[in-house]
Amino acid sequence: MMMTFIICLLAGLGAGLGTGFAGMSAAAVISPMLIAFLHMDAYQAIGIALASDVLASAVSAYTYGKNKNLDIKNGLVMMFTVMIFTFIASYLASFIPSTTMGGFSTFMTLLLGIKFIVKPVMTTKETMAATDPKKRIIQSIICGTIIGCICGFVGAGGGMMMLLILTSVLGYELKTAVGTSVFIMTFTALTGALSHFAIGGTPDLVVLILCMVSTLIFARVAAVLANKAPAKLLNQATGVILVILGAAIIAVQYVF
Repeated sequence: MMMTFIICLLAGLGAGLGTGFAGMSAAAVISPMLIAFLHMDAYQAIGIALASDVLASAVSAYTYGKNKNLDIKNGLVMMFTVMIFTFIASYLASFIPSTTMGGFSTFMTLLLGIKFIVKPVMTTKETMAATDPKKRIIQSIICGTIIGCICGFVGAGGGMMMLLILTSVLGYELKTAVGTSVFIMTFTALTGALSHFAIGGTPDLVVLILCMVSTLIFARVAAVLANKAPAKLLNQATGVILVILGAAIIAVQYVF
């Protein structure tokens, strides 16, 4: 029991910081740790991780929205697209061997962290406003389809993909990108979690509650700090956290 508590706490710590600071899917951290250290079935581990993502993303989105760092209009367009394809991909994922899902590479987290340190996102809200709205909507639909498939299949990568797309493709400044990302992830994670539980059955309730509570607490703390930080410092902090989490996830997946 103590081992379970420690693993869930550490998973929640990493997932919460990643969600609050970088809009990272909590599932990218939680699922590999549950699989590696608690020997949990990959499909159920992903379901628990996605469930943990729901409240953590919701409280982060609320914090970013309160600080006017959330684009709800365009976020909704991407959200509905992502939700549809998350559900479809989640169903198809039930036919894939657990080892395939559990071994999904998370090198993107590490690389994206390095990117934020080396080349920070310094886009302003004024620059964002100059983008053609129609072009952004079309891009959101296309990108949402890709993100939904990734999220549904492996329960990880969706948050990182959204952050990369929102900053690099759609031209968002970092705080608005993170706020919009966690707003979308609230609903995609809910869709993925419900479909995983409906298909895979009831998860371990103790692990579920521990992961959800710890992720929620640390996500709230991280979101509050992120919204108070200047852009350059936030880029550096986000980059460092992603590099550490990326290296830790890779170690868990390929060493343990």
